[in-house]
Amino acid sequence: MKSVVITAVSTQDARFQLKPGEGVDAIHTNPQYAYAVTLLHTDASLSGVGLALTLGAGTEMVCDAIEVLAMPLVGREIEELMASFGQVFRQIADHPQLRWLGPHKGVVHLALASLTNACFDLWAKARGVPLWKLLVDLTPAAIVALLDLSYLEDVLRPEDVLRLLEQEAVHRHEREPILTQGYPGYDTSVGWFHYSDDQVRDNARRAVDAGFLAMKLKVGSPDPARDIRRALLVRDVAGPDVQIMLDANQQWTLPIALRTCLELAAMHPYWIEEPTHPDDVLAHQTLARAIAPVRVAAGEHIPHRVLFKNYMQAGAAHFIQVDCTRVGGISEFITVSLLARQFNLPVVPHVGDMGQIHQHLVLFNRVALGHEKIFLEYIPHLRDYFRFPALVQGGVYRPPQEPGSSSDLLG
Repeated sequence: MKSVVITAVSTQDARFQLKPGEGVDAIHTNPQYAYAVTLLHTDASLSGVGLALTLGAGTEMVCDAIEVLAMPLVGREIEELMASFGQVFRQIADHPQLRWLGPHKGVVHLALASLTNACFDLWAKARGVPLWKLLVDLTPAAIVALLDLSYLEDVLRPEDVLRLLEQEAVHRHEREPILTQGYPGYDTSVGWFHYSDDQVRDNARRAVDAGFLAMKLKVGSPDPARDIRRALLVRDVAGPDVQIMLDANQQWTLPIALRTCLELAAMHPYWIEEPTHPDDVLAHQTLARAIAPVRVAAGEHIPHRVLFKNYMQAGAAHFIQVDCTRVGGISEFITVSLLARQFNLPVVPHVGDMGQIHQHLVLFNRVALGHEKIFLEYIPHLRDYFRFPALVQGGVYRPPQEPGSSSDLLG
C-alpha cells in the first residue's frame, strides 16, 4: 500500500436549501441541511472528506472547532494513524481545554465526528476500496485498535469485543450475500410535519410503489387528534404489511408521551421515535415499560457512547439509532454498535449523512458483528450534491463500489 501522509486540514461550511416542507418536524420548523466538512489534504492525489450534520446556523462554529482539534492529525501517515486510532480519538476528545465545552457532546463532538469520518474516508481511498470492504476485511485486533472503550469497562472491555468478533466470524459467510444483494431501506420523507394530508397520502402510495416496505410519519402536533388521523391515513394507504414508524422529535413531555403513545398504538407502529428529551433516560425507561408492546427508538440526538450505555442498561430504547455524524464519527458508531450487540439490541441508524456513510456501516454491522438486518433510513433531499449518491432501487440500498465512504460533495 502506498504511503499517504496528511499534510494539512481545511474545512467547508456547506449549506443546502430544502424545498418547502422538506425536513420539517415538530421541533425543527425551518431547517437548512448543512455539513461541517473536514478536508484532509495529503502528499498524494487523495483527500479525505468527513461530514457532520447541522441545520444551518452554527455550522461555522463546528468548522472552527475542527481546525483546532485537527492539529494531532497533521503529519501522520494514514495507515500508521489508523493502527492506533482509538488512542488518537481519545486524545482529541479529551482536549485539555475544549473538553470543557462538552464533554463529548455539542459543537466539539460534532467537530470530532467530522474529523473521524474524514480519517476513515481517506483510509479507504488509500486502500482503493469502499469503506464497507475495508471494515469487513479488518482483523478483530485491528477493529479493537480503532475504538475508545473508556467509561464502558463495566459492560464492554477489549477482550469482550475480541470474543464477540471471533464468535461472529464463524458464521459471517452466511451473512455475506448481503454484500451483493444490498440492504433494505425505509422512506423517511413520506410524512414531514408540514406536509398536507393529501401530500402524505400521495407520498405513502409512491413509497409503496417504489418498493419500500417501511416508512416514517412525523408526529408531535399540539393537537394529538391530528397525529392520530394522519397515522391512520398512512396505515390505510400503505396496508397492514408495511412497517410504519412515528417520530415525535422530542416534542412531548413524559405525561403527554404516555397518553399520546397509547392512543397511537391502535395503528400498530413499528416504533415511536424520540418521544421526549434525549437526555432523559428514565423518562424513556418509564415510557418503554408503559406502552409495551409498542417499542421506543432513540439515538438521533444521543451524542456519545456513555449515554447510549445508560439507555441500554435502563431498557429505555428498543432500537438504537446511533448516527456517525452525531457521535464522534465512525469509530464511536462501531463502539455503540458493539454495545448494542452486548445488550442484544438492533441498530437502525439515523442518517444525518443522508445514508451516504451509513450504507457502508450497516453492511459491516451485519457481516462482522452479526446484527439483525432490519432497514436503513433513506432521505433523498441532497442526492444531487454528492459525487456518488447512494443508489436505492426497489427500496434497497445497493452496495457502493467506489473507494472511500461516499462522502465527496460536488463543487
